[in-house]
Amino acid sequence: QVQLVESGGGLVQAGGSLRLSCAASGRTFSSYAMGWFRQAPGKEREFVAAISWSGGITYGTDSVKGRFTISGDNAKNTVSLQMNNLKPEDTAVYYCAARVKPFGAQNDAKVYDYWGQGTQVTVSS
Repeated sequence: QVQLVESGGGLVQAGGSLRLSCAASGRTFSSYAMGWFRQAPGKEREFVAAISWSGGITYGTDSVKGRFTISGDNAKNTVSLQMNNLKPEDTAVYYCAARVKPFGAQNDAKVYDYWGQGTQVTVSS
């Protein structure tokens, strides 16, 4: 059994910061990449960022790239997301994900094999 557990979500005012963390537990596995997705009520799941074992990083939008920073440790199957200058539109449940196979785009949720339960991020105006 593989489990991904997110932490660090919470309620902040616009302009504030949060740092999300994700750690794998259970059965040992080797990931090709780990990333973050988010989903707001009534909206489709949206790609936020991902990092591969080789250090390649992909961000979902220019806005996210300028405010969010992803980092991780492939050997430990951990990943973090530093979120600065948060905006109300960032409000969503943030999900950690891990993929084993290298085939497919980083921003495609269907290529990820393991998912966390999600952590709520709420940004007030």
